[in-house]
Amino acid sequence: MQKKKIAIIDLGSNSARLVLEQFNSDGTYRELLREKEDTRLSKGMGETLLLQVSQMDKTIEVLKKYKAVIDKNGITEIHGITTAAVRTAKNQKEFLDRVREEVGIELRILTGEEEAHYDFLGVLDCLPDVKRAVILDTGGASVEVVPYQNKKAELEVSLPFGAVNLSEKFELADKVKEENIHRACEKIQKSFQELAFEKQYEGWPVILLGGANRSLAKMAEKNAWTSCGVDQLHGLSITQEHVKEIFHTISHMTREEREHLAGLEKNRADIIISGLLPVLNLTRVLRSPSVIFSESGVREGLIFELIAKEMKEE
Repeated sequence: MQKKKIAIIDLGSNSARLVLEQFNSDGTYRELLREKEDTRLSKGMGETLLLQVSQMDKTIEVLKKYKAVIDKNGITEIHGITTAAVRTAKNQKEFLDRVREEVGIELRILTGEEEAHYDFLGVLDCLPDVKRAVILDTGGASVEVVPYQNKKAELEVSLPFGAVNLSEKFELADKVKEENIHRACEKIQKSFQELAFEKQYEGWPVILLGGANRSLAKMAEKNAWTSCGVDQLHGLSITQEHVKEIFHTISHMTREEREHLAGLEKNRADIIISGLLPVLNLTRVLRSPSVIFSESGVREGLIFELIAKEMKEE
């Protein structure tokens, strides 16, 4: 495999990410640049499932910025992927056409199963010592669930709720009512239980991906909810009891109080309660003793697939 540089644009339901990667001749890769912008593309979709013009405009401006960075670095191979918000939008063609015409890039819509599969590939390579677990990737408008053991995924599924749409539907942004949390939990637990896997994977740890779960790890580390004392969040493990303690604490805070909580980005204060509900409920359903944080997921999974393809073609 020849050395080359590529760009990956990962457009999620809540944020957009750009990474520039160098593929090396020995099959390894090195990250050259990483950028992230909040876009809230799924904001206001509600029951209409329509991307709002204001959010499309905001997202396209971010993509134009990313394209300028890509062009400045002389990279011609661009892999653009997008997930739940665009996947479910009734006006997805309008948005994709605008991106093509105004930005000059093509976005590939991942199916829920593809997104889950890339999560699995990313985790498998970066947490090799974990022999069995259930992966949970919490995004803005979907969650992906992947139970695996012995390097084999047993299920790769996507469910249509996430931090943004749960927050809007159950009014979880500001001072939160207990009854709203209860209603949201009922919906989430029912969705997990319909997968009919709670007995099969009972007691397995849960591996966490996604922005809300990264915030959970940072809050645990910054507020002494864990005593691990690690220098990085990747591979950090905390107990289910710590997850419940953190959620209980922040669910009784106002939005303003959450905005000043160590480890939590201010612009996530309105979606952090909804963002933690999937892990809170999945660990309850599975009786999981602990969660493990991974900073590798969809993008890394895509990278491994691209490298494998390059090696195969030689």
